Amino acid sequence: MCRFLLIRSNAVFQPKDILGKFAESAAASRAPDGDWQGDGWGVSWLDDGEEWITRKSLKPIWKDTLIFSEIPESRVFAVHARSASFPGQKNILEFNQPFVAGQYAFVFNGLLKSVSLPFPVAGKIGSQKIWSLALDLLRRREPAAAMSDLVQTLESHARAILALNLGLLEKKRFFVYCRQAEGGAYYQLHVSREGSRTMVCSEILDGFPFQPLPRNSVLEI
Repeated sequence: MCRFLLIRSNAVFQPKDILGKFAESAAASRAPDGDWQGDGWGVSWLDDGEEWITRKSLKPIWKDTLIFSEIPESRVFAVHARSASFPGQKNILEFNQPFVAGQYAFVFNGLLKSVSLPFPVAGKIGSQKIWSLALDLLRRREPAAAMSDLVQTLESHARAILALNLGLLEKKRFFVYCRQAEGGAYYQLHVSREGSRTMVCSEILDGFPFQPLPRNSVLEI
C-alpha cells in the first residue's frame, strides 16, 4: 500500500530534511503481504501565488533524493510514495499522486475489494476514480461533509474495505480519514504537532512527536 505525508507550517520552509526522513521510512516499510512503495512518487506545494505546483517521478522516492533540494520553500506540502496495485499499472506517471484541482490537493492509500459503482466515474485506476468522486462531492458540499460522503459511498459499493486513508488539503486546513480492518500498525495514520508545524503521515518519522490519529472519523486538522 502507498505511503503519504502532509505538512503544514505557519512559516515557509524547505522540506529537504523531512523528505529525506520520509524516503528512508518508505524504503524500509513493507505491507503485510511484503509489498513495497517503489512505484514512483510525487510532491505538491503551494507557490507564492497560492497555486498548487506538482512534481512527479517514476523512481522510488529513496532513489530520487537529489531532487529534494530543488523543491522550493512553501508552508504546505503533500507527498505520496506509490505502490501500484497491478503490474499493468506501473510506470505511468499520471497515476502518481498527489492529485490536484483548484484549491485542493488529494492523497489516498487503501485496500478496497470489488468496488462497483452504479454510475460512471472518470479515471483509469481506483485512486483516480476516488479522486473524481471527491471532486464531484466538493462541488456540492463543504470539505468535511464531502469527505464523509465519499467514505459512505465507498462503504456502500465495496465488497470489503480492509484499509482506507484519505488526505484532502486546502491552503490552511487538512481533512483526513483513517480506517483499518486488518494489518495492524501498517495502515495507521499518525499526527505530529510541534511548534507551528503540523504533519500527518503513514509512518512515524524519526525526531518528531507522532501520535496515532483517531480512526473512523473525518478530522479537520
